[in-house]
Amino acid sequence: MERTIDELVALYEIARILAKPGDLKDKLTNVLGEMDERLLMRRGMISLLDREMKEAWLDVAHGVDISGLKITYRPGEGVTGQVALTGKPIAIPNIADSPLFLDRTGARSSLNRFELSFLCVPIIYEGRVVGVLSADKNADVIVDINRDLELLGDIAELVARSAHYLSIEEENRRLREIVGKSRQPSLEIIGQSKRMREVFALIAQVADSNTTVLINGETGTGKELVARSIHIGSSRSKGPLVMVNCAAIPDTLLESELFGHVKGAFTGALFSRRGRFEEAHGGTIFLDEVGELSPAAQAKLLRVLQERCFQPLGSSRVVQVNVRIIAATNRNISSDVDSGRFRADLYYRLNVFAINLPSLRDRGSDVLLLADHFLHRFAENLQKPIKQISPDVSNVFLSHEWHGNVRELENCMERAVLVCSGDAIEIEHLPPTMLAKEKVTASAREGRFNSLVETQEKNLIIEALEESEGNQSKAAARIGITKRVIQYKIKKYAIDPKRWKPVRGEKFR
Repeated sequence: MERTIDELVALYEIARILAKPGDLKDKLTNVLGEMDERLLMRRGMISLLDREMKEAWLDVAHGVDISGLKITYRPGEGVTGQVALTGKPIAIPNIADSPLFLDRTGARSSLNRFELSFLCVPIIYEGRVVGVLSADKNADVIVDINRDLELLGDIAELVARSAHYLSIEEENRRLREIVGKSRQPSLEIIGQSKRMREVFALIAQVADSNTTVLINGETGTGKELVARSIHIGSSRSKGPLVMVNCAAIPDTLLESELFGHVKGAFTGALFSRRGRFEEAHGGTIFLDEVGELSPAAQAKLLRVLQERCFQPLGSSRVVQVNVRIIAATNRNISSDVDSGRFRADLYYRLNVFAINLPSLRDRGSDVLLLADHFLHRFAENLQKPIKQISPDVSNVFLSHEWHGNVRELENCMERAVLVCSGDAIEIEHLPPTMLAKEKVTASAREGRFNSLVETQEKNLIIEALEESEGNQSKAAARIGITKRVIQYKIKKYAIDPKRWKPVRGEKFR
């Protein structure tokens, strides 16, 4: 559609505003001012979309006083919620006749609603709805409402990048506020994603008991922090918490390390030594990487679980212990049981109460909370005046795979703080390996977009399987695809539906 001179001038001025350096919210507010002055689009508003909750919250406005107001729209609620949900624009010629128009701000309460039209379009960035742009226009100055709707869509394209970055900044700020107000199991465990809230609920449920816990999760997901949090929240918190990394101890010494030995029990045993279980008496023992235990150590551990007693290596003395056991593994022990590598009876004794830690790539905006936490910690330790992470870096973090999970992010932030000389972490401060992957070219952007789409698709399938307890037919029905399609996607993304099937012994689930 050919634009008039006034429309072209307005689009040019808006592009010029967005190109200037400055605060994102101020720039978007000025854009809404240009819409009012040059295009007669009054009471312009920008609502941003919450990545996880899918709610739209009103964040920027012109001609409407939203100070002190917290206005949100659930998916499908009102015109704004409909546009956010469907990604399709809506034009209402007469707002007085539309039940969809909610006027949450009350800005039209003193106006003649029969004389007002309302335009609302999605703000789309890299194929995803990140916000909603809306404005009023007097009905008597509208010649073609579809033309005005298309013009507002052009403006939405111009502001998309700025709105996306503002949504990241605002979401990070809102999450920090939530973390500050909420009671979490430990100050060291940071997260507000749905998956982490489920973990927090399980920790609270099992902490003040003697139940044996098995923590499952990839390397670097924070299994030790969960174990420490369970111990702190238990009646044993004044007793010892003994940490044992089973994978770091040679197999020949592991039995001695756990259960102790007497002098002369083996070559080099020049004195008797208490084992880690005896040291943990009255408290908790955390067996990290329990899947690495030798068959002999597995047999002794099973006896401890059954009878709360054991014999030190080379001794006939039976040691009675009062100890709670928390185990952790990054292995699929269920498969190890099937292959005979791990004792089935020990597995079922350990797996009384399972806690499955999500990988960082499955935790959404938690990556920004964690990055902010590490930024302030390292900046304080190194006495650097770094205050924030730039929107570009936040964008990279949200799309990165994080195969090393929280540990990889921590190392990344430590390096960034070390090399940063300004007050904000920028793209150039990230590790070279990450920069190589995030190099901004057209093909890289397309690849990153496809990766984001696949990640979202994978997360959607995982969530459906989780809610359907691994039943593929039910999961397919939940997300509106056929069983054949979900089976193909499960194979493509190497998802194991058995992870969510009810396991005998998980009686506290």
